[in-house]
Amino acid sequence: MSFLDRMERRAPWLAFPGFLRYYALFHVLVFVIQLIRPEIVLMFEFDREKILSGEVWRLATMFFAGSQFMRGSLMMSLLFLYFGVMFVFMVSDGLENAWGSFKTSVFYYTGIVAILGINFVVDGFPGSGLMLYGSAFLAFATLFPRVEILMFLILPVQIRYLGMLTGGLILYSALKHPILLPFYLIGYANYLIWAAIPALRGTARVMEAGRRRKQFNAGKPPASEAFHTCAVCDRTDVTDPHMEFRIGRDGREYCKDHVPE
Repeated sequence: MSFLDRMERRAPWLAFPGFLRYYALFHVLVFVIQLIRPEIVLMFEFDREKILSGEVWRLATMFFAGSQFMRGSLMMSLLFLYFGVMFVFMVSDGLENAWGSFKTSVFYYTGIVAILGINFVVDGFPGSGLMLYGSAFLAFATLFPRVEILMFLILPVQIRYLGMLTGGLILYSALKHPILLPFYLIGYANYLIWAAIPALRGTARVMEAGRRRKQFNAGKPPASEAFHTCAVCDRTDVTDPHMEFRIGRDGREYCKDHVPE
């Protein structure tokens, strides 16, 4: 029994079905609040000094501060918000179907703790509230690489290519600003632990099995090469598959018609 299985038996209440769905809906709520009272969002942002002074609600609201959907016209923002939420729902359902609600919930909790740790170290990491979406999407792309979505409602694209693009952008940002590398590693640690490393192990096992199969097949005699050959008439199990062969007292092999007395 794995550690997660034991943990689930001891603390099943940790499971939060549909966690990422509610997470996305809270972003929608913040979007609406921004429309009504833009200044109130300042109360949601991460501020280490204020948190230590008693404004502990910022530990939760920091994940929703500064909605990234407020771009351009209101109509375009609403459109992107709708499709973004629908996509998050698909990712949420896919992960829970693959892992179960308990493991998926622990996956999210690990990401949240890691993101909070980053923010305490640097006193606010820009865009960290979206890192949970990023790790969930990368996990979904790793588990379901051939799922297709319609880009711009027209172009069919397999999710693995979008995952590669996302991973490439993260890597590019880390290489461009090496100081960010440890923060990305921590922020996406839940993806590395739950999806990336197991996927690499699975790929390595498949490659090893293929290598062993190839090695085994290479050691097999060719189909045309006889295994039994009569020392008298040269008949073989290839030329006469139904013939029986015996070993004589002299150690040589004979067909049943020429076995010495």
